[in-house]
Amino acid sequence: MKKVNKLKKNSEFRRVLRQLMKNKLAVVGLVIFIVEVILAILAPYIIPYDYTAMDFSVTFSGPSAEHWFGCDDMGRDIFSRVLYASRYSISIGVLAVALGSVIGITIGSIAGFFGGQVDNILMRILDVIQAIPGMLLMIVISAVLGPGFINTVFALSISGISGSARMLRAQMMKERGSEYIEASQSINCSKFRTIFVHLLPNCISPLIVSTTMGVAQTITMAASLSFIGLGVQPPTPEWGSMLSAARQFMRQAPHLIIFPGLAIAVTVLALNLLGDGLRDALDPKLKK
Repeated sequence: MKKVNKLKKNSEFRRVLRQLMKNKLAVVGLVIFIVEVILAILAPYIIPYDYTAMDFSVTFSGPSAEHWFGCDDMGRDIFSRVLYASRYSISIGVLAVALGSVIGITIGSIAGFFGGQVDNILMRILDVIQAIPGMLLMIVISAVLGPGFINTVFALSISGISGSARMLRAQMMKERGSEYIEASQSINCSKFRTIFVHLLPNCISPLIVSTTMGVAQTITMAASLSFIGLGVQPPTPEWGSMLSAARQFMRQAPHLIIFPGLAIAVTVLALNLLGDGLRDALDPKLKK
């Protein structure tokens, strides 16, 4: 039985991968994001200058052969800072979505499987959280906890819990009456095993798509928090904090804003293209 299930999972994974590879835009998005992740990991070893090194003789200098993206108001190399900042911006996006999804999956699974009073209590708690605008909630949490990498991840993860939980709950309620669930219960499978081994794999597809696109949205939100001084703090580079520091020099040295802004735009575009491709690849109507 386990061997059959493993073969089905492998064939389903191959089908999704094959379908995804047919979508050229999704492949472009995937390649761009993989390259960005690799560059972020290798950033400490490949940046041409120390991201904290200051040289006041080249302040506000534009892009050149020596400094590809130019220098900022303190003479720091912008290319090195943008590359190093990707470690924080991408990490915040991935970790915040992962944390929010794990909590959301747990809540949604319990609510969708058990239903009744348990479902009612959990959904009312989520109603309270969802009643507060997402950005306002993140600002309040960040202001209470204070700025910093870990606090920013936690603040951003809270806003994603409700959406993940509700989406999974709806899928669980649709699937829990299926024959394979009745079969698992007839052989005395534990509720934990029934939820996380049998139900969850059959309900997770829509969540994969929303999670992929959620990373893009979270990176933008993280940049917004840093822009208003509640995210990652200087001298640690982060795309949003770089935009915040450069806004007062927008007319004098526009390249200070252009390159961090482009980094955010390219990353968000790549993830959205990948998310669109995954949505099509996971669509049951496209199975052949």
